[in-house]
Amino acid sequence: MALDKLKKIKKPSKKRLGQGHGSGRGKTAGRGTKGQKARGKISLSFEGGALPLIKRLPFRRGKGKNKVFKKKPLVVNIKVLNLLKKDSIVDIETLIKNRIVDEKDAKMYGVKILGEGDLKIPLTIKLPISKGAGSKIKKAGGKVE
Repeated sequence: MALDKLKKIKKPSKKRLGQGHGSGRGKTAGRGTKGQKARGKISLSFEGGALPLIKRLPFRRGKGKNKVFKKKPLVVNIKVLNLLKKDSIVDIETLIKNRIVDEKDAKMYGVKILGEGDLKIPLTIKLPISKGAGSKIKKAGGKVE
């Protein structure tokens, strides 16, 4: 073990402002001279009396305003469903039991089946599906409810 290999545990100490001339941070304490920012406590967003940036920006109006908050369903591709037994019924409970989807997420967002890959066994699907997935399920001998 070498001294230069030791883990650093001391954090640099906070700058002590206004502690006299000898500290190098006396008198104005790093605030410059005069002006509102040198004197009182004002918010970080203060711009010297100009209209603040947040008020200068336009409102976000309209239909697609809150797309970020919309819940999209979990996606399960058809190729994953080959893990299930022949002629089984596919719903959220089945997918959770076979650990294909997470229980909490599946119940919160829902599940949608998409058509990537091939299905080799007939299944009965009780979930929302895409058109491509629907045709592949019927081709494999399964059905959609």
